[in-house]
Order: sequence, then structure tokens, then C-alpha cells
Amino acid sequence: MKVILLQDVKSLGKKGEIVEVNDGYARNFILPKKLGQEASNANLNTLKLQKANADKIAAENLANAQKLKEELETKTFNLSIKAGEGGRVFGAVTGKEIAQAAKDQFGYELDKKKIVLKDSIKNFGNYEVPIKLHPQVTAQLKVVVSEA
Repeated sequence: MKVILLQDVKSLGKKGEIVEVNDGYARNFILPKKLGQEASNANLNTLKLQKANADKIAAENLANAQKLKEELETKTFNLSIKAGEGGRVFGAVTGKEIAQAAKDQFGYELDKKKIVLKDSIKNFGNYEVPIKLHPQVTAQLKVVVSEA
């Protein structure tokens, strides 16, 4: 019997796959536990439509990420932090502070976890900070750190 999996099933397949299983296994395990449904013509058409819709949404998300990347790379984010004697910085600039500056200065809601800082910023100056907007899109933020 052919079955469309509704969830990942260990040693059988992933969600959305069409697999061939024994009739008894399908009737007694897969169907009652709602792990899959019979691969009828109507269900196959529904699956095709769902995949097409998912592909469309993924393409839209990629396009939105590309657009946001272009917008972000034209902006410069200014941060001011306190300094002690000799220009030594108190603390460091983190992803959270960069995300807050983006929100305050330009109104962008950026996820602080997606801002990739190799080392924390502990000096004044200009920095290029990468941010992952999408698995395929990474933008470079221009951050200027100055003394408060």
C-alpha cells in the first residue's frame, strides 16, 4: 500500500514522502496513529498543492531577505559606549546592542541571535558585522562605535 507520510517516521521516511508499506503495517500502525494517509489521487493532489505553496513561500522569504539585505547595507548604525582613562572601553558591544540600535535608529526588528560577532567589539571605530537574514543571505552591517 502506498502511504503519504504526515510526520517523520523513523526508518521509513520524512514528512511529505510517498512510501510503500505492507497493508497490515499501514492499517494497524501508520493510519491509526495519524502518521500517514493513503496515497489516493485526491491526497496526492493535495500534497502537490502543499509543496507548490511551500516552494512559493520559500521563494518569497528569500526575496524579502535579499531586499532587506540591500536596505541594511546602505545604512550605518551608530553606537556610543562609555570609556575610561586612556580610551579604554567599559564592557563590549554585543549583538543585543546592535539589534537595539537598528530598532531605535531605523525601526528594523533584527534577531540578536542572527548577528554573528566573532569577537566582541571592545574598541572604538568602524566595523563590518555579518547578520544571517536567511540560510542563503548574509548582510554586512556597518557599525560605528564612538565614545559617549
